[in-house]
Amino acid sequence: MIAEDYLRRIAIWSRELDAREIEMARGGIVERSYAAGESIFVRGDHFDYWTGVVSGLARMGIVSREGKTTSFTGLTAGAWFGEGTMLKKEARRYDVVALRDTRLALMDRTTFFWLYEHSAAFNRFLVVQLNERLGQFIGLVEYGRTLDATARLARSIAWLFNPILYPDLSRHIEITQEEIGALSGISRQNANQCLKRLEREGLLRLEYGGVTIVDLERLRGYGD
Repeated sequence: MIAEDYLRRIAIWSRELDAREIEMARGGIVERSYAAGESIFVRGDHFDYWTGVVSGLARMGIVSREGKTTSFTGLTAGAWFGEGTMLKKEARRYDVVALRDTRLALMDRTTFFWLYEHSAAFNRFLVVQLNERLGQFIGLVEYGRTLDATARLARSIAWLFNPILYPDLSRHIEITQEEIGALSGISRQNANQCLKRLEREGLLRLEYGGVTIVDLERLRGYGD
């Protein structure tokens, strides 16, 4: 059983739970580590855990039958995902791959549904989370159809700083240009060119092993 203070640190949703709810959550979570490049699960899997990222970076997306990869979003520390699949009790409709060494917190189905049935605070979190994720994927469709590579990359980075989906994140993120390219669906070389353009325009600052956001609002609306 994980410690209460540790759970509150890695899971923003736990901070509004009462004592009994916290105990139930603690007892239903285990941790698991994945190496860079390792599949966490693939589309069609019955992966029966609601999942939080403790550390590292993962990519959510799909791979077509022809081998083409389409990235949906990145998953950084503090992100919890998979609640829609849990509620519908269906197989996963996407792949999740660790882009670097990643540690996950896994809540089993029984605990998830106990909280769903008994905790008003947990349900409030799920409603906000699902609404925000819906907006993210509607935006993803729009970006793919209307924006150029630089704008798509800018929006992909901006989503990593969404305060609801990725709480407790500062304006700096440790991420490589290759990882940014993977999340944006473009090559590392193209990602490098797009990042340099965004840096020249004063939206972000490239640093060794990471990126610091200078103007998040302009980054979110880049290409409009």
